[in-house]
Amino acid sequence: MRAKLIDWPTFIGALILILGVSIPLILFPEQGAEVVNIANEFMTGNFGVLYLLVGLAAFAFLLFVAFSKNGQIKLGNKDAKKEFGTFSWAAMLFAAGIGSSILYWGMIEWAYYYQGPPFGITPESKDAIEWASAYGIFHWGPIAWAIYTLPALPIAYFYYVRKKPVLKISEAARPVLGSWVDGPLGVIIDVLFMFGLMGGAGTTLALGTPMIAEGVNELTGIPITLGMKTVIMLICTLIFAVSAYSGLKRGIKVLSDINLWLAIFVLGFIFLFGPTLFISETTFSSLGIIMDNFFRMATWLEPFGNLAEFTETGFPESWTIFYWAWWVVYAPFVGLFVARISRGRTIREMILGTIIYGTLGCVLFFGIMGNFGLYLQLSGSFDVIGFMNEYGAPAAIIEILHQLPMGNIMIALFTILAVIFLATTFDSSSYILAAVVQKEVQSEPLRWNRLFWAFSLCLLPLVLMYVGDLETLQTASIVAGFPVIFIMFLLAWSFMKASNSDIQESKDYEPPTIHINRREIVERLRKRKNKDAKHSALEAMQDKEIE
Repeated sequence: MRAKLIDWPTFIGALILILGVSIPLILFPEQGAEVVNIANEFMTGNFGVLYLLVGLAAFAFLLFVAFSKNGQIKLGNKDAKKEFGTFSWAAMLFAAGIGSSILYWGMIEWAYYYQGPPFGITPESKDAIEWASAYGIFHWGPIAWAIYTLPALPIAYFYYVRKKPVLKISEAARPVLGSWVDGPLGVIIDVLFMFGLMGGAGTTLALGTPMIAEGVNELTGIPITLGMKTVIMLICTLIFAVSAYSGLKRGIKVLSDINLWLAIFVLGFIFLFGPTLFISETTFSSLGIIMDNFFRMATWLEPFGNLAEFTETGFPESWTIFYWAWWVVYAPFVGLFVARISRGRTIREMILGTIIYGTLGCVLFFGIMGNFGLYLQLSGSFDVIGFMNEYGAPAAIIEILHQLPMGNIMIALFTILAVIFLATTFDSSSYILAAVVQKEVQSEPLRWNRLFWAFSLCLLPLVLMYVGDLETLQTASIVAGFPVIFIMFLLAWSFMKASNSDIQESKDYEPPTIHINRREIVERLRKRKNKDAKHSALEAMQDKEIE
């Protein structure tokens, strides 16, 4: 019975694609990396406009939906209560969408912008300082979370309003694609999503594992080796496997709550015992720079870069376009997860809550951690950039924390936080991967299914780490995720088509919330169809009599 719940074409198709890409990368790492990088450069270099358009369109579309009638639709029955409190809900969506990457980039991303600023600005100049502080917040801000939120609309709508017990990207596109999603096209859509998520997981491990290893080395003196990194991966895997096995409420929710409280403590400590005034003023000024230049930053592509009198920096391709491509690859996963945890909320609450809480969390990480590192650089207390260029970003991150009071304690807490952040992302990922390969999900995906994908998420990056090709897997997932751009448009169209149809047929409209009883609508449509059929038959009889 349980085996019948598994969507075997999607399950096997995902494994075949992942192995089909990974095995050549393992056997021929140099040639594979070259092919993947050429494909990536072609896409980011020639389709940059498309990626930036997706970001702006997603942001504008979600704001429109949030403040339209569609935004008033409640996810669930009329008397459905919110499954999770706001704190736990925000903690889970933030931990799933960001992971340990926020600890890595939040602390050190400004250093890359400072050395290679946008708009042709002189590196390490006064103007470069301002943009260095602002651009990280922009890249992890409202547009990123809008891209994440868009897939959640049709998925949550079909799961909680139309009562379809399926958590699949393909199912969410049914209003547009119809029965096509029941065939190979639906399998392809789901498999591409799963491959992108597996590649994204590999990147999260690629960033998080060396950073955790540096923290362990600093605290214990154990040398950083592949063996140490392997142990770290296995410990993280054990944590998120237990969490995923325990389920959404007993595992993922608890781990996400712990994660958020520990993050608040670490950020609060840096804010209070670091340069509080500098952090406050720089973060506030950065928000002003973003609001003043939002559309310029969201549309800048260096169109004159190839002309003799202009200097091409490659900044848009290396950062903004790459980030937008990255959010698009991860979007179906985060959308599925946000949809699953949003029962009892309105569409408007889900949209605004995800964008606001997600952006606020990223502002705090970049504003506090990033500006603390920037202060050390500008004040001459510690040469972050020089240290990073010599020893690497993970070592620089740990050394920045060393500049705090009780540095060793903060490094220990930071390392624990990185492990939990990594685990919270992966337990959410394994939960969703398990849900996608099932024909229906009444409450939780099957436990063995969750455990299988939990260990699969670790095994592939672990093997690739030994051959040094985690970055290539990341790039390959972005290349494979290119079709997801078009799936995003399909999902937006599907949601509007389905929700507008139901709103038009619904009699239970009570501002400010629309309660849609899908069963009543279907029954009403059936009666109307029967009535129309009888009417047509009567007309046919009358026509025959006239003849």
